[in-house]
Amino acid sequence: MIYTASLVGLLKTVLIILLIYFGVKILSRLFAPLLLRFVTKKAEQKFGEHFGGFKNQANQRQQQQYKTGETVIDKMPNQSKSSNENVGEYIDYEEVE
Repeated sequence: MIYTASLVGLLKTVLIILLIYFGVKILSRLFAPLLLRFVTKKAEQKFGEHFGGFKNQANQRQQQQYKTGETVIDKMPNQSKSSNENVGEYIDYEEVE
């Protein structure tokens, strides 16, 4: 059986597409903030689990090892930073125009 296109069928199809489009648009405006808030809380929890544990452990170790007011040097600077005396002689140049 062959179906032919009619103006009423075309209008129904366009109307259904428009209703679906505007329905999704309205629902997304209602539920997008809730979804975004949920996603940010989950990301914050994962970030806190991953980096927060290391930070808390490091702070606890430092507090246990050192007394209040004690000066602590974590890294000693290299002492081998001396200049080479045999670099040559200094020549003063004049600018010629």
